[in-house]
Amino acid sequence: MTIDLRGRPIVITGASSGIGAATALACARAGMPLMLAARRADRLHAIADRARRLGVDADLFALDVADEPRCRELIDRAWRRFGRVHAVFANAGFAEEAPLTHAMPDRAVRETFETNFFGSLNVLRPAIERQLAESWSPGSPIRGHMLMCSSCLARLGAPAYAAYSASKAMQDHFARAMRVELWDRGIRVSGVHPIGTRTEFFDKVADRGGRLVGRPPGRFMQPPERVASAVLRCLRRPRGEVWTSHPVRIVLALTGLVPGLTDRALVRAYRRRAQHPP
Repeated sequence: MTIDLRGRPIVITGASSGIGAATALACARAGMPLMLAARRADRLHAIADRARRLGVDADLFALDVADEPRCRELIDRAWRRFGRVHAVFANAGFAEEAPLTHAMPDRAVRETFETNFFGSLNVLRPAIERQLAESWSPGSPIRGHMLMCSSCLARLGAPAYAAYSASKAMQDHFARAMRVELWDRGIRVSGVHPIGTRTEFFDKVADRGGRLVGRPPGRFMQPPERVASAVLRCLRRPRGEVWTSHPVRIVLALTGLVPGLTDRALVRAYRRRAQHPP
């Protein structure tokens, strides 16, 4: 089944830049009204203006996704604005590098989980509650679609990025469970797994003091528009997982079969980075 997205509203968090902004514009081109959320309202205004020029209704809401009451206000506002919402893309997230994971301050670990994992739940829970309260009969078009922006690192405990990888793995596991639980109730749930993407992500890591690992080599980086296109395809034809690099997906699947070999490869890579930081 292919879904006509025209006139089907979507809520996107982390929409002020990177994957969120690219996805917002891709959805606008597909005719989806937008509710855009992020901390930087000035940037949201710019994205919303571009979306309106593409002919769709666009509203914005400044928030930190770690603020659960504020996230409920976001969803309430979206339902009041559009009558109902078809999709929610929980995309807000960040990473903090820790050269020694065991010494990473509790504050940094908790902040990572509060934004990446609990921030996703803060947005998706009230939206799912709203959709489940709406009338629906099996066999009719789906009630709605929930998406979480996880990461390829959900499948690998990356050195210096253990908290980030773990938060993304939690998103992945929750998305897997939720899509089974909500399938017969008409709600589709998808986990999105980008590889390294040309966004502010690594600049923000550096701003927070992370300069050991740095950004991946160019051949492992992709533009945010590639992720946005993959998300749009998933919205049109829902599926459980969205990957933007099938070779990376295969390699990461194999790491679980040969953990000793994987550890040795990671040790060599991490040693090189430690000796020659970016």
